[in-house]
Amino acid sequence: MSDDVDTLRQECLAALSAASNVRDWDAVRVGVLGKSGRLTELLKQLGRMDPDERKAAGVRLNKLRDELGKAIEARGREIETEALNARLAEERVDVSLPVALTERGGVHPVSRAIEEITAIFGAMGFSVAEGPEIETDWHNFSALNTPAHHAARTDQDTFYLPPSPGGPNVERVLRTQTSGVQIRTMLGQKPPIRIIAPGRTYRADHDATHSPMFHQCEGLVVDREITLGHLKGCLIEFLRVFFGKPNLPVRFRASYFPFTEPSMEVDIGWSRTTGEIGEGEDWLEVLGSGMVHPRVLANCGLDPSEWQGFAFGMGVERLAMLKNGIPDLRSFYESDVRWLRHYGVDPLAPAMLHEGF
Repeated sequence: MSDDVDTLRQECLAALSAASNVRDWDAVRVGVLGKSGRLTELLKQLGRMDPDERKAAGVRLNKLRDELGKAIEARGREIETEALNARLAEERVDVSLPVALTERGGVHPVSRAIEEITAIFGAMGFSVAEGPEIETDWHNFSALNTPAHHAARTDQDTFYLPPSPGGPNVERVLRTQTSGVQIRTMLGQKPPIRIIAPGRTYRADHDATHSPMFHQCEGLVVDREITLGHLKGCLIEFLRVFFGKPNLPVRFRASYFPFTEPSMEVDIGWSRTTGEIGEGEDWLEVLGSGMVHPRVLANCGLDPSEWQGFAFGMGVERLAMLKNGIPDLRSFYESDVRWLRHYGVDPLAPAMLHEGF
């Protein structure tokens, strides 16, 4: 037993010293301390020895196990350190070399316009609300006081979907506006309400100024004693900040929407000759607005004699086209890298009011 212990110690230490990688080191560890290792086999022989002989042999074997265990652990750390140093030396980078130029992407004009709209209305105390893009006919039309014979409810203007499989027989549509978010907000929380609802919308139309899928941003304010003056002040301030024109002419023109009364189109000063915003003697319509119709409030369980509100809606692409001088809506979705490179915005330049737009 004494000879076996000395031989095992010498051979194990020699094998550890010769191990140059983790695989060799692990082979030594398993060969000595594993279930069928040499030291394990010696420990199994203790049960067949006389008590006095077993005691002496047990002391030597336990001492050897502790010694070899520490040696194996120490050698393992050395091998890991050597491997790490070799990798660092191999992967060393010369920081004095010039940086390889790589192209950086930009924020899409639509995404940037939504960021700016959100920042402006956020400064006014509005929060962002969201809703489903597959909407029920009631949320998209009926709750908004849209009559059954209205042109917007025809198949030529709206994408209709079959009812949900296994669900209630509810007519569904791809939302034509984000007004459904307004309805869901009024149904889900008590006034006062001050939200904007940016998101994708869908209509069966496609040309240079219309797309089957486009983005809208609608706003809703509901509180006591809300007046038309609040609506006008809010939208005038928004348009002047968005277009960066402190003296931008803004005109409110009577119109009709089923969900507002009175309803108004909003025009801004514009030059038909140069296309310059805020210049010239022409007017350009940019969004629709009005006071929330009493029937819409009632449909959402709000008493029109107690609560009043105003709402507005705008096309995000339209505002982005006017601000950036983009002539064709279809170019927004053609994925032309040259177009995106020209109109894209630096992703490290977030929309913040204190920096200006």
